[in-house]
Amino acid sequence: MSALSLVIRPEHPDDDGAIQRLHARAFGPGRYARTAYRLREGVTHRADLSVTASVGGFLAGSMRMNAVRAEGPAFLALGPLAVDPSFEGRGVGSSLMRAGLEAAKTAGEGLVILVGDAPFYARFGFAPVPPGRLLLPGPVDPARFLWLELAEGFSARVSGTVLAA
Repeated sequence: MSALSLVIRPEHPDDDGAIQRLHARAFGPGRYARTAYRLREGVTHRADLSVTASVGGFLAGSMRMNAVRAEGPAFLALGPLAVDPSFEGRGVGSSLMRAGLEAAKTAGEGLVILVGDAPFYARFGFAPVPPGRLLLPGPVDPARFLWLELAEGFSARVSGTVLAA
C-alpha cells in the first residue's frame, strides 16, 4: 500500500456505522467485556479528536478519543484504535496514532491514557502508568495501562479512579 492511497481524516458523523462494523471485525463480540469499554459505555467519544483511515472508499481503520476524569483536570482515553484485519501490519495504526495525538496536542489536551500493547504504543512515547496512580473501573494488566503526557507536568495533577467525563 503506498502512502498516497491511505487517507487519514477527521471522523465524520456518518462514519459511525462503518466504524461499528470495523470494531466487530477487529475485536469480535468479546470487546464489550473489556475494562477499556467500560469507560466508553453510554458516553459520546470526542469526534473532534477522532480520526479515520480509508483506502479508496473502504474504512481501513479508526481511532477514537474519549474524555475521562479522575481527581484533577479532565484528560483523554484513547480507544479504540481499530484496523481492519486485512490492513494489519501496513502502518494504518501508526498513521492514525500520529494524527490523533497531533489533534489532541493542537486542542491543548494534557494527557492521554490507554490499555494496549506496550511495545506498539511505546514508539509514540507511551509508558506504564505508575502503580496506584490511576485506577480503572475493572481489571487490567498493569503492563498494558499506559499514558502519554502531552503537556509537561500534567500527569502530576491527576490521580484516583478514572471515569467517563
